[in-house]
Amino acid sequence: MTIPTSPVGFSPVETTTSTHDMRSTDAVDSLRSRTSTSTNPVAGTRRRSIDSGKLAKTSPSLCRSQSFGREIGHAASETYLITRLAFTLLRYLGVGRRWISRLLALGLYAMLLMPGFLQVLYQYLFSSQIRRSVVYGDQPRNRLDLYLPKKIDSPKPVIIFVTGGAWIIGYKGWGSLLGFQLAEREIIVTCIDYRNFPQGTISDMVEDVSRGISFVCNNIADYGGDPNRIYLMGQSAGAHISSCALLKQAIKESKGESTSWSVSQIKAYFGLSGGIMEGDESLQQFSPEILIEDPSAKNAVSHLPHIVLFHGTEDFSIPPDASINFINALKRVGARAELILYDGKTHTDLFIQDALRGGKEELFDYIVDYLHTGDSEALANDAMAPPRKRLCPELLLKLAGLVSPF
Repeated sequence: MTIPTSPVGFSPVETTTSTHDMRSTDAVDSLRSRTSTSTNPVAGTRRRSIDSGKLAKTSPSLCRSQSFGREIGHAASETYLITRLAFTLLRYLGVGRRWISRLLALGLYAMLLMPGFLQVLYQYLFSSQIRRSVVYGDQPRNRLDLYLPKKIDSPKPVIIFVTGGAWIIGYKGWGSLLGFQLAEREIIVTCIDYRNFPQGTISDMVEDVSRGISFVCNNIADYGGDPNRIYLMGQSAGAHISSCALLKQAIKESKGESTSWSVSQIKAYFGLSGGIMEGDESLQQFSPEILIEDPSAKNAVSHLPHIVLFHGTEDFSIPPDASINFINALKRVGARAELILYDGKTHTDLFIQDALRGGKEELFDYIVDYLHTGDSEALANDAMAPPRKRLCPELLLKLAGLVSPF
């Protein structure tokens, strides 16, 4: 097949130029060049001086505008990437009636919760309490967001949060609501981004999260965090990835391998609506249940922190059996682990609807109390803290629950 050398539908016009014309043109160009250079050397200097003056007078507001523009551009590029990856997966799977119906349900679900989502988005873009897109590694999407309390007068407890997204649309911004709400209780939250499928494999995702944990453990003191009170938390696919990162790190330490962070730096692990990998052998190597019961992991159990899993009984995306099986496996090998089930809660209730509903909520209060254990001043402040702000009308929340594809 012949590849055209010019765009389709475009035919270059051939022109002929005589030797005499070319010489004439060269002479004219040469004369113009000498004239502009030799007859007015001050003009060029003046223009350069004026341009330098313009650069020197660039206002701070313009710099802030350019910085904000870069943030908007980065957010837009991430949104485009996530959308493209989602449609790539749908193309791999074959978009049938079931997928189309779920996609439409997802769109309706998002529209119903839009009043709350828009408020969170506005805060994410304009809040001074967030440090966006801190680079933690050299791979694509190796960035994290930091949510800081308004006042840091002493080292604060830290949660490293890994968002869900079905391994294909995970994005650090999904944890913004949790980040802001915990920051109000004087807890620093870091939301880790990681490569998604097909941009990366499960192994790449686990590697990215481990690298992000290492960055937080080694640098959080610079942001006012307490390096002795770091907790790891994951939701949905993020719970699966983060638990794999934790278990693999414990196995490495038990074998005496050198590591950039230690499991002993993690005081507890919280897994919210997490899944386990099932399928062929290549996927089972990333099943937390299989990892912990592997004979080679026997000495790693003592390295693990306290593990707490949360799951809704009406979760149909990742049934609660996933957490039940994992917690049973942990207990069989002697790990400190417990499971808390929430009656009637779906896959998104615990993480989205309840958070948008505001007020007091059992899961949120459990995490805050756990992190503030032993800190009498923080516990007293929690007791006097106002209820979380409602961000979405109850009617829309209930309707969203009815149409949710999760």
